[in-house]
Amino acid sequence: MKVYLQEVSTGKKVKASIEVITKNEMLSKTEETKWQFDWKELAKVEGVFFYKLTLASSPSQIEGLLMLTLIHDEMLFMNNIEVAPHNYGREGRYNFVAGTLIAYACKKSFSLGQGDYLGFLAFESKSNLIELYQKKYGASLAVGQKMFFSPEAAKKLMNKYLSINTK
Repeated sequence: MKVYLQEVSTGKKVKASIEVITKNEMLSKTEETKWQFDWKELAKVEGVFFYKLTLASSPSQIEGLLMLTLIHDEMLFMNNIEVAPHNYGREGRYNFVAGTLIAYACKKSFSLGQGDYLGFLAFESKSNLIELYQKKYGASLAVGQKMFFSPEAAKKLMNKYLSINTK
């Protein structure tokens, strides 16, 4: 699986990787770090999968983080996803961080999901992001702020962001 981010200043593709993050590497929410979630606190939750997105050239610099849970041993749920503060908006260093992490979560839904939930990724969106998830990433709204990626939408994201040909 090949993963790339796009350097905003040059438009060049930059090789990246997604790996399990250890509890020691987790980041805290402070004024200095500007992370929205306290990942050190989240890491205390049992039975949760955590992943980091880094550049191949600088593996100690985290570009984004992802938290997943397997509900009832059959449905994958995306608890949290966060782009590193230095990648926010138009002033960010790298594009495709969120899309790559979501696509990776979708990939995991095919290996961890079971039965009728194979290939589905569920999550709860902030209300101001619902339209973004629908239009940019192809998510579907279930009820309220609960959303999901169908196996078809998941495959499209995997093809686009992970260079996986799912046909």
